[in-house]
Amino acid sequence: MAHVSLYRRFRPDSFDKMVRQEHVVRVLKNQIASGSVGHAYLFTGPRGTGKTTVARIFARAVNCEHPVDGSPCGTCPSCVALANGSLDITEIDAASNNGVGEMRDLREKVQYPPVSGKYKVYIIDEVHMLTDSAFNALLKTLEEPPAHAIFILATTEPQKLPATILSRCMRLDFKLIPEEDLEQHLMRVLDEIGKPYEREAVAAIARAGAGSDRDMLSIAEMCIAYSEKLTYEGVTAVLGAADFHETCALVSCLLRADGSGALEKTELILSEGKAVGVLVRNLLDLLNQVLVAKTCVSAERLLALPKELFSEVKGLADGAEYKAILRATEILAKTESELRYTTSPRIVLETAILRVSCPADDYDIEALLVRMNALERELNELKTSGIRIEEKRTETVPTAPSVPKAAQSAPKESADESDYPFPEEEPIFEEAYFSDVIAPPKPLPKAEPPQKEPVKPAEKAPEPFAAPESSAAAPSASEPAPAAANPVAAPKDAQKAFGQFMRTLRKTSRSGVLFTMCSDLEAEFEGETLVLISDSETIVRSLKREEHVKIMTEVFSGIGITSFEVRGRAQMPKSGGIEELKNNFKDYPIEFK
Repeated sequence: MAHVSLYRRFRPDSFDKMVRQEHVVRVLKNQIASGSVGHAYLFTGPRGTGKTTVARIFARAVNCEHPVDGSPCGTCPSCVALANGSLDITEIDAASNNGVGEMRDLREKVQYPPVSGKYKVYIIDEVHMLTDSAFNALLKTLEEPPAHAIFILATTEPQKLPATILSRCMRLDFKLIPEEDLEQHLMRVLDEIGKPYEREAVAAIARAGAGSDRDMLSIAEMCIAYSEKLTYEGVTAVLGAADFHETCALVSCLLRADGSGALEKTELILSEGKAVGVLVRNLLDLLNQVLVAKTCVSAERLLALPKELFSEVKGLADGAEYKAILRATEILAKTESELRYTTSPRIVLETAILRVSCPADDYDIEALLVRMNALERELNELKTSGIRIEEKRTETVPTAPSVPKAAQSAPKESADESDYPFPEEEPIFEEAYFSDVIAPPKPLPKAEPPQKEPVKPAEKAPEPFAAPESSAAAPSASEPAPAAANPVAAPKDAQKAFGQFMRTLRKTSRSGVLFTMCSDLEAEFEGETLVLISDSETIVRSLKREEHVKIMTEVFSGIGITSFEVRGRAQMPKSGGIEELKNNFKDYPIEFK
């Protein structure tokens, strides 16, 4: 006798033997019991979930003379005739019979009455493969079929069906089968064929089945042929997965941010002949197991791993942070999709490995959270070990770059980069400038040694913004010492003054809008007052608002300018232009009206 594969050998022949899909079975049973069978059904769902099997059982059940709980009895003449092959049940593979000719032939044959049963049932598998013309040929028959005809359409992609077809069918959606039910089904099959097995091996095959009973039985058939006993190691070898311990070592390097070790482990696994896509899937599976072990109390029961392997997974979970596991999973999941479109899969994988294992060099927010969690864990370990950590709290005092005294007092003889209002090498908005301040603060007074006799203060106060003399009198003991100021000489040139103002304004964290409005201003001195001129009255009104005036006053005081004014172009005196023309063109007769 020829060998029959497991999924064909153990295909259910009644509704009671179906693995899950209770919602579909219950609807069909009730319709058979009440005699309200429809004329068109649409079975949708993932592959290997029982769509065609249920269609065959239903086709025999509607023709059975004495159905048992909605299932065919298997003993009546109709059941015997259908079991031996009958024209009353016709299966059509739409993948290979998708033309309009096949559908026209079906439309002609459907008019003939059934041979041995009550109904003629047409099962069209992979119906989404039909062409548009074939759908149009089937449409009228599907809408108004003969009383003895039932159509069952099965597909994994219902979205490809025309809306006119969908609206004429009773749709029943099949679901993926849970792993626990797959394990129970596989153990019944193994017990029936007399194959010894390990519980962990059965769980691994059920996980590999991914909710499909047919896929699980196909994998099980390969594993059964691998060795006398179905073992976890044998299943791993048949599936082509990388060695579990080597994969754990690689994941450990990833979660410990050991980039060098991670690359070495990756090269070792790939050198054994493992495909890049297989390795990425193994890493994702292991990271998922680590996350389950870290999150769930009953992780050992859920994962169903051998004890020594579960202990290794648990060790990885205990030494890793949630953020690190999730970040590694997200990066590798994205890499798995990128591998479909690349011609250099190994480079893509190694790049992802380095990105996962080097969060310090990654500017992503998730990488920053991973680094913060690592620092917190290290601090907790230090505290646990008895090392005292003192938190030093100081009041934040803005500081400016120190300027040598010689540079403060000595006049500037040669032009440097500060002479230019807008240096090109620095960007306008930069986070590095946000920590700077508007003007240099006044340093705190130095503690003076106690004096035996109070010293009289200087009779004459120094000029404003003048450098303090070295022989200045010390403050008396009864009066608080004044702050030693670092005076700043005001620029005499209007363009230089405005340039210093703009550079200082740019370094503040609250001056983005103000900086933009000041960019197009012109500056000139009127005596000691720096006048800022704008062509837009809207900008002038905005700059005269209280919050803007306050900021500009602070900035100007920092560069030594105590008086400034914002004016519109129309507010500037016009006589100055006439006088300038007269002075520039003395030799030409100019008439002013």
